[in-house]
Amino acid sequence: MQPVTRAYKDLKIVSFFLGAVALLTAIACAGDATATPAQPSTEIASAAAAALAGDIEIDGSSTVYPVSEAVAEEFHKLHPNVNVNVGISGTGGGFKRFTAGETDISDASRPIKPSEADAAADNDIQYIELLVGVDGLSVIVNPQNDWAQCLTVEELKMIWEPGSTIDNWNQVRDGFPDRPLRLYGADTDSGTFDYFTEEIVGEVQASRSDYTASADDNVLVQGVGGDRNALGYFGYAYYAENQDKLNLVAIDDGDGCVTPTAETIENGQYKPLSRPLFIYVNQARLAKPEVKALVEFYLLNGRQLVREVGYIPLADSAYQSGLALIQKATGQ
Repeated sequence: MQPVTRAYKDLKIVSFFLGAVALLTAIACAGDATATPAQPSTEIASAAAAALAGDIEIDGSSTVYPVSEAVAEEFHKLHPNVNVNVGISGTGGGFKRFTAGETDISDASRPIKPSEADAAADNDIQYIELLVGVDGLSVIVNPQNDWAQCLTVEELKMIWEPGSTIDNWNQVRDGFPDRPLRLYGADTDSGTFDYFTEEIVGEVQASRSDYTASADDNVLVQGVGGDRNALGYFGYAYYAENQDKLNLVAIDDGDGCVTPTAETIENGQYKPLSRPLFIYVNQARLAKPEVKALVEFYLLNGRQLVREVGYIPLADSAYQSGLALIQKATGQ
């Protein structure tokens, strides 16, 4: 059985930001985007708030987690009888649960893989893919590191590729100090790991294995923040929350050093580590009023909450387009 919609099925992440404006225009036109989604009136919403109850399960990307957690917290204020559980098992781990029917919503920092889509089809699970924001995967060092202010893509590849034996900063570049190099990064179930390895090493999941790996970005923050000789990577929002503990490293992909900021991520200057963020919704679970209400709340408030947690929101039309897809799927 095929998914309800795969508006991003053929999207090549590597070229995502080369056509950012065109992409957002396409998203705005995806599905039944000509229809203007009807938003519930204040009276209806107030009455529904008291009636909604139940449990909602969300799991997946640690990168998308801050957005979903913020949405869950705000939604719970309006609907105190709905419990929204948000987990962090990584994009791959989240898809394993989602395609087995264990969760209602899956957070993802990459599109679903063909093998994962096949697993969903095998379990008769239809889904809706929704783009909710944009992230700039950030390379970070300890604040006491005063030498690695900018690294080239080639230097990062040399450090992280399979078989790499680089374990000292002076092996990365002439002039860097004779200090041990300790690495921190996403684990193999993470969409961050998939994206970083594809863009930096040139092959998905191709990486040296002798580094501190975690699906929880807070673990990586603590590791790099406590080690002067560390180098790591994770989503921009985690840097934004921990600027006093970390330093950003600018990336040079051949056009000069560019530091990730809201502006450089949004306009595509920060290359090649800018990427889209998704949620996947089990279509059958939209029959549960509390799930449908949460997804609509996610899209109606996504722009504000995505920005609040440190990521880059989409154009309003993209969220409206997502609402149209949800309403079409539920026969509204």
